[in-house]
Amino acid sequence: MYRYLTLFMLAVVCLLSFSNPVSAKKKRILVFSKTAGFHHSSIDEGIAAIQKLGLENNFDVDTTKNSELITAKNLKKYAAVVFLSTTGDIFNNEQQKAFEDYIRAGGGYAGIHAATDTEYDWTWYGKLAGAYFASHPAQQIAELQVLNNKTIATKHLPAIWKRKDEWYNFKDIQKGLKVLINLDEKSYKGGINGTEHPVAWYRDFDGGRSFYTALGHVEESYTDPLFLKHILGGIQYAMGVKKME
Repeated sequence: MYRYLTLFMLAVVCLLSFSNPVSAKKKRILVFSKTAGFHHSSIDEGIAAIQKLGLENNFDVDTTKNSELITAKNLKKYAAVVFLSTTGDIFNNEQQKAFEDYIRAGGGYAGIHAATDTEYDWTWYGKLAGAYFASHPAQQIAELQVLNNKTIATKHLPAIWKRKDEWYNFKDIQKGLKVLINLDEKSYKGGINGTEHPVAWYRDFDGGRSFYTALGHVEESYTDPLFLKHILGGIQYAMGVKKME
């Protein structure tokens, strides 16, 4: 009798294993924070915050500043790559190709703050990120207009979100962005983009997924529950584990 019971339990375990072979495996992301220009002091806080989000939301987080890890083989491990305030020229031609191939194979990109102050001579990257940084005034409080409050990156936010940050002006803003948040230039000094001044957006791009938020300059961002839930939604969309809306 004991033998038959043991065989039955083994069969049940095997059935459960084969019925759900993949879902038990945690997704993994790479937080990439190499800087070849200005280095943001908030990067360390950002890394720690995203690691904590991973622990709380069932995904693993690797971190690096080493662009030599941007290879076709290594990128296969990741559901998304987060560019955390990267700056300047950070990839060589081979690494650029590897990352393009990664996105075209269905990978995800999430850019935070200075990710748009990156790779100005790599046209494809500018299209992926959605815009390039142009300038910014002094840090100050401004009002953000949440244009779409039905997404996982914005539904928790107030319609008008007042906060202090470093407000980026942009150039080469791409067409077709699904803008989540707009910056009200009447609420602060130094804006140059006018009434349509996007600061957070997403879209499917070239086979993969792209999310970007210009927020995240100040260290306080990475202990702000509203901001953390905002970037969590963007990362989950980039990973492909949740739809944006």
